[in-house]
Amino acid sequence: MKKILGLMLVAVAFSSQAAFVHPLDFNNSAEQQKVVLDYIKEKVKHEYCDGPVDLCQPTTLRMMEKENLRSFKELTKATNRPMLDQMIENYCHSSIDMCNYITINLMYKENLKASDEELSW
Repeated sequence: MKKILGLMLVAVAFSSQAAFVHPLDFNNSAEQQKVVLDYIKEKVKHEYCDGPVDLCQPTTLRMMEKENLRSFKELTKATNRPMLDQMIENYCHSSIDMCNYITINLMYKENLKASDEELSW
């Protein structure tokens, strides 16, 4: 129930924007592909054009869009859904506004790796 409410809040917050698609719920339909591409383009434009540093250049935008799409595709093969859900919760449903597929993928991979490690001399 908590996750459903969180998703509803995100849907309301982004009602005028493209919706975030959970990589493990992606069905590869043309409609969902368009939603993912629209989300990535809007998110990258917001991050690089609306921030305090003007990095709003076509080369930067296309490079980051491609990297977000690559990260999204990689996340569709994630094997630990609870961990991925936690990364999405941390970076998409908080005040830090880092809900991009690059960050989620990076942190998912690092947490997955750390979960198999143990402190030793």
